[in-house]
Amino acid sequence: MHMEDFKTEYCDRGICRDSEICGGCVYQGVPYEEQLSNKYGEVKALMDNKSIDYDEFLPIEPAPDRYEYRNKMEYTFGDMVKDGPVTLGMHKKKHFMAIVTVDECQLVHPDFNKILQATLNFVNERGYKHYHKKKHVGLMRNLIIRRGVRTGEILVNISTSSEGEPGSQWEHVGQRFDEAAYVELINSLDLEHEVVGILRTINDRLADAVICDELRILQGRDYYNEEIMGLKFKVSAFSFFQTNIAAVENLYTYAINLIDDFENKKAFDLFCGTGTITQVLAKKASDVLGVEIVEEAVEAAREAAKLNGLDNCRFIAGDCFKVLQTIDDVPEVMVVDPPRVGISTDALDKIISYGLDQIVYISCNPKTLAENLYYMQYYGYKIVSVKPFDNFPGTKHTECVALLRKVK
Repeated sequence: MHMEDFKTEYCDRGICRDSEICGGCVYQGVPYEEQLSNKYGEVKALMDNKSIDYDEFLPIEPAPDRYEYRNKMEYTFGDMVKDGPVTLGMHKKKHFMAIVTVDECQLVHPDFNKILQATLNFVNERGYKHYHKKKHVGLMRNLIIRRGVRTGEILVNISTSSEGEPGSQWEHVGQRFDEAAYVELINSLDLEHEVVGILRTINDRLADAVICDELRILQGRDYYNEEIMGLKFKVSAFSFFQTNIAAVENLYTYAINLIDDFENKKAFDLFCGTGTITQVLAKKASDVLGVEIVEEAVEAAREAAKLNGLDNCRFIAGDCFKVLQTIDDVPEVMVVDPPRVGISTDALDKIISYGLDQIVYISCNPKTLAENLYYMQYYGYKIVSVKPFDNFPGTKHTECVALLRKVK
């Protein structure tokens, strides 16, 4: 999309009501052209400061949708002021304890806001207490909503402590959460999507994170279906999945099209997550190996491969370097998509040792991308191109795709 098209394609909806206090976004109210310009400049500065000798630094790719693009949100119960009314939403800017109710968020589908507001009313009407991060007491912890953008399915997962639960150490403390009434509430809402699962997660851990000690299916199932890149996926309650479906399809399509030829070749997809790229490569490659450290993601990838009828891709769960050390396979094609910490030096050395003519590097953190590219540049790779992608409008995050070629 060209810059002159932005005013018609990305008209502002108005500044978010909570833009001054919500810690979820940094660019609310900032014109989209300026957001893109800032992100482009930040990535380019990181590359130039690391003396990355790229042939091309390409324009940033805008997101297909600026609003309602997030398919998952983790909301936290708390309060805005000490001992004030219970709130539900995101952390206040620069405040660890305060929580801002975000029931008019522009980055999610309106169904999310309806479920959030109804849940908060439900909690306040019953006088349930939020979990206190320092005192480690209280019932309500989190609300997690996930949706299938292509399938119109929604999962609602309410996370609480075990207060009031028979048999728990907190059996005689606080109130017991009314599961049946909550299911009735969710079913009564006028939503565009179909609620395919209502879940309750019991979490008694001290950490301020969504951790599952016990998962209860109150109604339906514990997964939703999604489609991406022509592939089908079953996304479970806690499995990783891409947050912006349309944007990541653009990014993956671009990345795969950078590969000169992978038909009937052996390919590696390192840090493969739930295996989307692995399976796209498997449609033409002879054999594809996906490596991912998160075991649950690997299980989801294996299940998806069966669902999509692909028997020429396999997945190994484990640390990338350790896995590569234990296998004799030598790839002809390679795509890497590491987490925010980037690729370790040991893993980079192993990747470089294959001597591949071409490597496609997908990054969710331009800073570690620049560090890894500098290392690979030093050890014989030319950086052909770097292209930023704005997959998360309104936020500080930028994704990138880099193409590397072995210096002859």
